[in-house]
Amino acid sequence: MSTLTSIAHADCRGQTEHVHATDLTISRLSVAARIQLAEDLWDSVAADTGDLELTAAQRAELDRRLADFGQDPGAGEPWDVVRARIEKRLAQAG
Repeated sequence: MSTLTSIAHADCRGQTEHVHATDLTISRLSVAARIQLAEDLWDSVAADTGDLELTAAQRAELDRRLADFGQDPGAGEPWDVVRARIEKRLAQAG
């Protein structure tokens, strides 16, 4: 059972029992347990995002970026370059 599943228990009617964050005393969990909780929570959200629609502002921003890319496809950086830069920054931050 994942951490998230152990926090939100399904009752006999199939509904979820909601627990207030203050009742969870999350700060008492180890760092590893909190990371696992965050991962479990993110995975549960990611599984349900198919129902989310883009806002008009999000759609406009994506359209703008797509148009920019169409005008100058070489302007960006490859993912491996960006990722290496981020990892280097994180390693330096310690």
